[in-house]
Amino acid sequence: MSKSIHLFLSISAIYFLTSYSINAQNKLPIPDTLSGNNFNLAIQNGSVSFYPGFQTKTMGVNGSLLGPTLILKKGAQVQMNVKNNLTDTTTIHWHGMHVAPQNDGGPHTVILPGTTWSPQFNVLDNAATYWYHPHLHKKTAEHVTKGVAGFIIVRDEQEATLKLPRKYGVDDFPIVVQSRAFDLAKQFIVRSELDSVLLVNGTKNPYLQVPTQIVRLRLLNGSTERTYNFGFFGNKSFYQIGGDGGLLNAPVLLTRLRLAPGERAEILVDFKSMQGQSTYLMSYASELPTGIIGSNSVGMGGSLPDYSNNKLNGANFNILKIDVIAPTLNPITIIPSTLISNSSFPVSTANVTRVLTFTSIGGMMSAAGPFVINGTSFSMDIINYNIPLNNTEIWELRNQTLIAHPFHIHDVQFYLLDRNGNQVPLNERGRKDVVLVEPMETVRFITKFEDFANSTVPFMYHCHLLTHEDDGMMGQFLVTSPTDVREENSSLLPIDFSLDQNYPNPFNPETVIGFHLSIAGHVTLKVFDFLGKEVATLVDGFMPAGSYRSSFSALHSSLSSGVYLYQLKAGQFVSTKKSLFLK
Repeated sequence: MSKSIHLFLSISAIYFLTSYSINAQNKLPIPDTLSGNNFNLAIQNGSVSFYPGFQTKTMGVNGSLLGPTLILKKGAQVQMNVKNNLTDTTTIHWHGMHVAPQNDGGPHTVILPGTTWSPQFNVLDNAATYWYHPHLHKKTAEHVTKGVAGFIIVRDEQEATLKLPRKYGVDDFPIVVQSRAFDLAKQFIVRSELDSVLLVNGTKNPYLQVPTQIVRLRLLNGSTERTYNFGFFGNKSFYQIGGDGGLLNAPVLLTRLRLAPGERAEILVDFKSMQGQSTYLMSYASELPTGIIGSNSVGMGGSLPDYSNNKLNGANFNILKIDVIAPTLNPITIIPSTLISNSSFPVSTANVTRVLTFTSIGGMMSAAGPFVINGTSFSMDIINYNIPLNNTEIWELRNQTLIAHPFHIHDVQFYLLDRNGNQVPLNERGRKDVVLVEPMETVRFITKFEDFANSTVPFMYHCHLLTHEDDGMMGQFLVTSPTDVREENSSLLPIDFSLDQNYPNPFNPETVIGFHLSIAGHVTLKVFDFLGKEVATLVDGFMPAGSYRSSFSALHSSLSSGVYLYQLKAGQFVSTKKSLFLK
């Protein structure tokens, strides 16, 4: 190839890389912060003008789009008062945080319109960047896409001793990147492969002013499906200091950082010699392997509609323009050589290895799915695993599809053991709660299920491509104390159990519970609220095989509106159903 052709291609590449941000005209908004022990959050409808002459319908927390950053201190007791001002039911999940299942905000812990959910918990997490977002089954993608999400920053004493940038909005910046699709009326499209509009902290065409010193960026991929391959214009290097669940052992020098939906990373960037200059935070998506959404191609037969028409897929593009201005007082100017000491769990201590296999109902070659885990689509009424409290476990994730899946687990942080039997890179050796499993790849991690057990409220695991999650690529597990006896997969139990008013349909004043026993034995039928408190015992005694009906009336009780659990025990077998009670 001639030198003139090389020069033409280089100039063309530079033009393309700057074309999305050369008109950067909107100052990047930094979310307000809330701190202390009591947090008041209101989920509400709003509207934002992303395009002149159009108002896009949105959702937000304490505002029209996104929400405030919650500053938490490890060891503190906090209460979250989450009011749902929508006309739709929703939830709020504290992504990455180690809390009891009734406080986790999964799809079972719904917040009805006009009601307030007030979980209380001790902050047990290490200093890191977490986030909150809705988790209503079949509605997660819609509610997140329309704007309900926010940062959580946890601080602890160990991180406080390190000389790191931590002046929020001054040298320590939260950066959430989301790709969105709009229809002709400039309304969000939830399911579309034409998500070619980038929003950074909810803003198009943004720029950020940073001081000429060491700066900390807290990167969050808040997209519904897209993976980013972060880097800086001109391959400027940077240091990753933290991942999903905390700091790394030492800063890791990088020029590329891949983050899938749900993943977070904290990086340090040295701008000391750049005062008066500008650069760009970019995604080098042309370097993403095939099969990752955002790469040049995914799947083969049954590829995604409009995927090849999206100008971002397989292209390098700018995300955020960065203007370097004068330094602050007492700036951080040195990258620390060490951070904290992470200690994984020894493989020899694992009580069990669980294998989770990802497949597509549409066939291995299809990128459209729907996708399932271990051949089963998610059901609110099926407990996939019962995990004894304090179990140390290895989970082996086998992706037998041609599309990459970011796997997320609630309750715990984990340590990656290997990818296809190979050691993981240094920047993946800290605490994590999301891992991207590439096509035909096997990933193993180890974790420990400690502190929280609940016999009725489960934790979730799922693909964090939100459309995959909504379509059923999800499962759930109970962490049980030694006194709890359960069988996994309640659909296989020799007891049939039904409600006249199936969840989520509300009942008032009563619901009728029907059950059939194929064997005689001692039976209990109890009602619990969603904090796990027993509110009624309907059956408790020996019963012969046969069919039975029992009713639960809440009309004359002091029970409040909400979700109630009906737990039927027959010998060693347990099954649980749910329904809504509305006064």
